[in-house]
Amino acid sequence: MSNNVSNASAQSNAADINDGSLQEAANTEPMSAATSSESAANTPDVEVPDIEVLGAEVLDIDALLDIADDVAITWVRKQSDLDEVIDALATCGRVALDTEFIKRDTYYPRLALVQLNTGNHVYLLDAPQLQLAELWEALRKVDVAIWHACGEDLGIFYLLSGCPPLTNIFDTQIALSYLTGQLQMGYQQALADQLDMHIDKEHSQSDWLQRPLTDEQEQYAIDDVRYLPALYLSIEHALKAQGLYDYVWADCQLYASDLYDTQHVEDEAMYLTMADYRYNSQQMAILKGVATWREELARATNQPRTFVIKKQAVREIVTEKPNSMRELAHKTTMHRSMLRLYGEELLKVIRDAKSLPPTEHPDCLVPPYRSKNKVLSKAVQQTIDEHAREIGIPASVLMRKKWLGQLYEVIALDKDLSELPQGLKGWRNGWVIQTLIPVIKKHKTELQQGMGIRVQ
Repeated sequence: MSNNVSNASAQSNAADINDGSLQEAANTEPMSAATSSESAANTPDVEVPDIEVLGAEVLDIDALLDIADDVAITWVRKQSDLDEVIDALATCGRVALDTEFIKRDTYYPRLALVQLNTGNHVYLLDAPQLQLAELWEALRKVDVAIWHACGEDLGIFYLLSGCPPLTNIFDTQIALSYLTGQLQMGYQQALADQLDMHIDKEHSQSDWLQRPLTDEQEQYAIDDVRYLPALYLSIEHALKAQGLYDYVWADCQLYASDLYDTQHVEDEAMYLTMADYRYNSQQMAILKGVATWREELARATNQPRTFVIKKQAVREIVTEKPNSMRELAHKTTMHRSMLRLYGEELLKVIRDAKSLPPTEHPDCLVPPYRSKNKVLSKAVQQTIDEHAREIGIPASVLMRKKWLGQLYEVIALDKDLSELPQGLKGWRNGWVIQTLIPVIKKHKTELQQGMGIRVQ
């Protein structure tokens, strides 16, 4: 699929950047809006911002970059200065965001800087000096919050704000996966490919809590949001020309919700992030006990989980089931300093888990589908490829491997369709129910056998 935005037809959000200057970079000669060939049953039901159709044959990238180069830059270091930012967010419609933080040696990330671009102004918020509750609330109300690869940034947002899942997210990395098939394109490459703009990304791991920042750090922080509105507009043109904007918008809100759920996993459910289908029920009990203990200790001591026990050591504990300090030292790679401090405490956790009756063990995971017979896999992939071509998106975007595995489990175990993954409940749902599931059910016996499920 072509992602040449210079020839894409333009449609822009009614919520223009403050003075509309970014929109003026497009030729606004009216033309008909691009429409999708997708059936109404598969149209996203996620609410998107009102759209004003302003067609344009050519998007003037140079004009967008000129606007980006001319934005004002303001540091916000005093609480009273934050009022200007809140007022700007109330009227800007769209805002581009990024954060800089340190989390190498702590459980809780330390927010160092928040960068905002309201279209004609870049604000650098000195986060350690500010109370940001009003900012978080203001960002919730913006029509479109533009990020690139927002996973860690949104995790911090949810942690610090206490806000519910955001419903105004546009992640340019997700959007570019629709246009390029590349699921994790970095910001530097995105700017180079879409805008022919080249920026330095060498300072991402520098000390963002130091004050003052170096000139290079400050430039890096500014560049992270300076060109983000222009990137958004170039991508928006291409997506709407191909009738894909609504699908991207829906997937961005799905991602924001998933990140919220990830941020709010209960301690006792953390073991599922490390569970293996090869573990028996007692091993699952040990894993749950160790993972819960690790989470509680990491939070209480404000250090990363891996500083307490690395995942490899957790796996070794689960498989070796050590009974003594000697076995814990010789059969696992647990760090010796942590062994001295917490070894006996950890052994008690392991003993308690091993002594649980089987009725109190967690459920084992269902094995993934594995089969030398490729009839099912080929039929499913063909169905996915055909629909991806119909609506004009990469197959890897239409169906993620994780979703397909979850779908297999629903079909193989005769679960209710309400247990489908969220990604298959949105705009993909009609196609999944009407087309994909019938294909899988034709090969249900093979599916169950490939998952080790005894067929009646």
